[in-house]
Amino acid sequence: MYVLIVEDSPDLAANIGEYLESKGHIVDYAGDGISGYNLAVANAYDALILDLYLPGMDGLAVCQRLRESARSAVPVLMLTARDQERDKLAGFEAGADDYVTKPFSLAELTARLTALIRRSQGIKPARLKVHDLEFDTQTLQATRGKRRLELTPTGLKLLEHFLRVHPSVVTRADMERLLWGDNPPDNDATLRAHIHALRAAIDQDESVKLLHTVHGVGYRLEDGTDP
Repeated sequence: MYVLIVEDSPDLAANIGEYLESKGHIVDYAGDGISGYNLAVANAYDALILDLYLPGMDGLAVCQRLRESARSAVPVLMLTARDQERDKLAGFEAGADDYVTKPFSLAELTARLTALIRRSQGIKPARLKVHDLEFDTQTLQATRGKRRLELTPTGLKLLEHFLRVHPSVVTRADMERLLWGDNPPDNDATLRAHIHALRAAIDQDESVKLLHTVHGVGYRLEDGTDP
C-alpha cells in the first residue's frame, strides 16, 4: 500500500514509516498540515496517517478540506495525544475514518490501516491494469503479461500513478510533486533516469510499447486503443 504520514514529530514519523516500509509498503512524509494537504491532493494514496495537532493547518482542517474541497475519499487514520471523546467526534465529523491514541503499538496501527484500506476497496480497485500491465496495490507486485517487473520503490510509485490516471498525461511537474513534494532536484536528470528505468522495465523486448513521451508535456500509458 501507498501511505502518506502527516506528523510533525520526525522521530514518530520515522518510526511509523520504517515499520511500514519493513512490511513492504511505500511511504511519503509531510511535517505540517499544508504540505500534507498538497501531497494528498497530488498523489493517489491508499491511506493517510494524519496527526490531529499540526503546524500550518491542523489535522481536522486537512481532513475537512480533503473531503469537501478536493472530494477525496482516501481513508484517513487520525492520531491524537489525548483520548478525549470530543477530539474523536470532531475528527469523525471532519471525515476521519478511524482514530489511534498515542502511545500506540505499530502493529495495531498497521492493522487498523490495513482494515481501512480493505473497506475502501469498493471505491478504489486493488488491481490496476492497462493492456497486459498490472499492479497489485496490496502486494505491490507489478507484472507485464507473465513477466514480473523488478522496480524500485520510486518506480512502483510512478507506475501506480500512471495506471491510476490512465489515459491522462502525467506532466513533469506532477511527477516531481509525487516524488519530492515541494523540494524537487535542481535539474531534471534524476527524473529522466527514473522514467528511463521504468520504461525499460515495462517495455523492454515487448512488441506493444506502453509508456510514451508526450513531447514538451510529460508521459502517458497507452496501448494504441486509447483516444
